[in-house]
Amino acid sequence: MRSGTRESIVRAVWSVPKLLRHPVWGGADRGHGKGLGVVLAPGFGVGDMSLLPVASWLRARGYLPTSAGLGFTVGCTTDLLAKLLRNTEEHAERTGRPVVLLGQSRGGWLGRLAAARRPDLVHGLVMMGSPVLDPMGVRPSLMRSVRFLTRLAAAGVPGLLDDDCLRGPCFDEHIKALAEPLRVPAISIFSRSDGVVPWELCQDPCAECVEVRSTHTSMGFDPDVYEVLRLRLAAWAQEIGTIRASSRTPSATSSSPIVPCG
Repeated sequence: MRSGTRESIVRAVWSVPKLLRHPVWGGADRGHGKGLGVVLAPGFGVGDMSLLPVASWLRARGYLPTSAGLGFTVGCTTDLLAKLLRNTEEHAERTGRPVVLLGQSRGGWLGRLAAARRPDLVHGLVMMGSPVLDPMGVRPSLMRSVRFLTRLAAAGVPGLLDDDCLRGPCFDEHIKALAEPLRVPAISIFSRSDGVVPWELCQDPCAECVEVRSTHTSMGFDPDVYEVLRLRLAAWAQEIGTIRASSRTPSATSSSPIVPCG
């Protein structure tokens, strides 16, 4: 099946009934999340609506999700990263402890940049279909949209990524930062059925890479993804709850594996 046929918002929404019938959606226990904050960063061009099911699922289990405030995630990388860092810091202050960054596609690799820069704010990182090894290596159809936005930015339309995000000093700086080792536990969820991001680009050497059977646009609606989140997030919530109770620093007591970068 061609990737363009697999990947559509309509097809993703059709996955919702399957998710709602799955055991991973039901039987919510508000004790699982223990008030752990989660900052949600959507993918390129889709906005917060794409992660509404994730936010609802998290809230029902006692997590405290909030939006990263990135809008449709189509702006300048430097500006989006600054917003993400600011909102992450504010949510960490509200919850009284480091938070989890959960991002899809571009939101995931922006989360990686934030986690590498401010590990003191981040207890764990989840990346869903995020091309961390080469953000420009996505399928040609998406790159055509990206280049169209840079032309609009050059014509004076505000709030869009510009040509410097694709080449030049800004691009070089962020590509270099994406290769930095992580000092927080991280998960990279990927799928060989992804029609937008080649799965090989999600193989972050500093993260636990977990395969699911999902299209790119359906990851926020796929039961397999929620099974991964259920186990990893519950472990992080339990861990940081223990840290808080003992009043010790996360870096000194964290038992979640931090994958050595190879």
